[in-house]
Formats: sequence, C-alpha cells, structure tokens
Amino acid sequence: MPVPPLPDDVAALLARPNAAVMATVAADGRPVTVATWYLLEADGTILLNLDAGRARLKHLRRDPRVSLTALAEGDWYTHVSVQGTVVTIADDEGLVDIDRLSRHYTGNAYPTRDRARVSVTVRVDRWHGWGAAGQE
Repeated sequence: MPVPPLPDDVAALLARPNAAVMATVAADGRPVTVATWYLLEADGTILLNLDAGRARLKHLRRDPRVSLTALAEGDWYTHVSVQGTVVTIADDEGLVDIDRLSRHYTGNAYPTRDRARVSVTVRVDRWHGWGAAGQE
C-alpha cells in the first residue's frame, strides 16, 4: 500500500462528499463498520465527527486505528481506502466541525443541536484505490 502524500487524483476523489464507511476495532478485536461523513483537510488529515455517545468513539479511544473507504458517486468500483491513526479527539464546541461536514454533504448546518459531538482527526498512514482512483 502506498503511503502519503496522496496523489492529486486520489486527493480529488477524497475531497468530494462521497458515501463512506469507517471501520474501528472493538474491545474483543472484531472489526466494526458504519457509514459516515468525512472531510479531507488541507493538511491531508481526515476529519470525522461522532455523537459523543457512540460505541465507535469508545473503540477509537481504546485503539486509535481506523480505516475509511470512500466510494465515488455513481461508481462504487471507483473507491479509495485509507488506513490511519487517530491523532486528536476533541469535543466539538459549538458544533463547528459537524456543521462543516453537514455543509459539505448537504449544503446546510447540522440540524440536530441537542447532542454532544466529538471531532476526530485521522492521520493517513496508508491508502489504496481502485477504478478511476488507480489500482494500488
């Protein structure tokens, strides 16, 4: 698997509001996957945002390894998977980050304002792609 920096075509695919699935590792070692929003940041990290009560947040606090697969709109054969490490977990004060993600995906601020959220920054350690993103 290649390591960062991401090639321009891979970064371009990840910069779009694609459907994505993230994977974490549960305490008993089993993989856990869930659909999620993500945002590729200018520095090459990935922003995730989780409800503060979600089990996957507990998984990430215990084991910072995470995988994310983004599927190109209309062509799920074109996808990019990144494997990375959580480098920060912080309360999303004022829901600033979830609003950024929601605007990226929907064009609007996040509608649910009564639940605490947590922002997670992931350093991309490896990646691979398929289809128009290039087979690696």
